[in-house]
Amino acid sequence: MGRTKRNPAGDGPVIIKKYANRRLYNTETSSYITLDNLAEMVRNNREFQVLDAKSGEDLTHTVLSQIILEGESGDQPMLPTGFLRQIIALYGDSVQKMVPDYLEASMAAFKGQQDKVRGAVEQAIAANPFAEIAKRNFELFEAATSAFRPRGAAGDKDAEITALKAEISSLKAQLAKRA
Repeated sequence: MGRTKRNPAGDGPVIIKKYANRRLYNTETSSYITLDNLAEMVRNNREFQVLDAKSGEDLTHTVLSQIILEGESGDQPMLPTGFLRQIIALYGDSVQKMVPDYLEASMAAFKGQQDKVRGAVEQAIAANPFAEIAKRNFELFEAATSAFRPRGAAGDKDAEITALKAEISSLKAQLAKRA
């Protein structure tokens, strides 16, 4: 079996080979990895492509679906049952081809709003004379809330936004008391 050339970090997608025994081989690190490792790569915005080791068929979509399925089987699934039913109902429908683009655009908009909220919190902290204290409080708050989120799951986004708003209010109140 010939050796696969390594991809320099950040230079194109990492090639992951999937063998018949379901093992995944990262050609960049020359090591076997798990679905959890691939999920971490996604969270770190590291592109990868999963190829069948024998045929070269692209299995990326299937493997990403497996990662979602594993995440959904945990204690706190992210996708509501009604949403899953709606997705299933769209298979074979005339709008099926439009759904992927719509979902990608929706997720991009959601992420953009999430980034704006985080940016607003950071700006509120930076514009304050007690910024270092507020920043430490925010980091402690983030650490405390992340301890209650399932590993690898995004958690409840509405609750996260609500918590951020509550933290902003709390910081404003603390600053008002000191002023």
